[in-house]
Amino acid sequence: MKHRKLLSVLTGVAGAGLLAAALLPGAANAATLSALAGGCTLQLGSITAGGDHKIQQISSAPVAASPAVAGPKDLFPDGQARLAGSLAHKDFTGGIVDRTQYLVMGTSMYLTTYRTTKGQLTEPLWKLKIGGGWYQGGPRYFEDSFYTGSPTGNAYTLYGDNLERWTISGGGWSGMRFWPGFQNVKTMALISQTATYDTFLANMTGGSLYTVRVPKSGGSPVVKQVRASTWSGFETLVAEKCGSQSTLLLGIDKDTKSGYLYAVSHANGSSTVIKGLGKVPTTFDDPTYFRYRAQGTNLFGE
Repeated sequence: MKHRKLLSVLTGVAGAGLLAAALLPGAANAATLSALAGGCTLQLGSITAGGDHKIQQISSAPVAASPAVAGPKDLFPDGQARLAGSLAHKDFTGGIVDRTQYLVMGTSMYLTTYRTTKGQLTEPLWKLKIGGGWYQGGPRYFEDSFYTGSPTGNAYTLYGDNLERWTISGGGWSGMRFWPGFQNVKTMALISQTATYDTFLANMTGGSLYTVRVPKSGGSPVVKQVRASTWSGFETLVAEKCGSQSTLLLGIDKDTKSGYLYAVSHANGSSTVIKGLGKVPTTFDDPTYFRYRAQGTNLFGE
């Protein structure tokens, strides 16, 4: 399943210029800022240059990072694992944990899974090849989304000018669609999942920040500007639920190997409240970062 060949198998194309809107930031609500600033955590996963999984907790109020817990070592070939989606874990009694993740190794996309018991690998890495053509310098972002109760999921990637989406069912991918107009998007973070749409926060090369709501039943993504500037420095965004409707957002600047934490209210265009919580006191020097989540949990940030 060559990635570029998929571009010719279209089920629909929306119009270009989706990211052209220009809105002014709304006023912050002090009560909302105060509520968002406290007590939220984000489980951050990463893959090291040596192919190890690593997990650490990023927390707010105060901003802190726990010591990274090294997962199984040498899971992947050195320097080959990239463009990883969220790492889903399912816990069992006796310290048994199953972990599942879609990721690119070399030039191919795989579904991977393995089991640990009390932190030690007890069942080796199993992988299912989804398709090839995911070469270095091609797709620059990947995420998958599974809404609890839905029999299918979705896979998303940014490739050149396009936001691309597949339907995932039974491990197979089908029904690829794409929407042009996304060439200036640096990266995205999934912030909301429902039965009818997925929503991302996306930062632009020019510094603006948008929400991108992608409907599941057809139609074009709905794009709203959240901020007009200052967001261009992040190559990676990772989001976690904060309260019932808000988001704890981590922005990682790979040039400086630093990360900054933000509290983001329920997204509502330029009226969205964003509070900078501060720099995270750790070094972000792994090639690939992603959300580490319990299987079956959803995000409700928009």
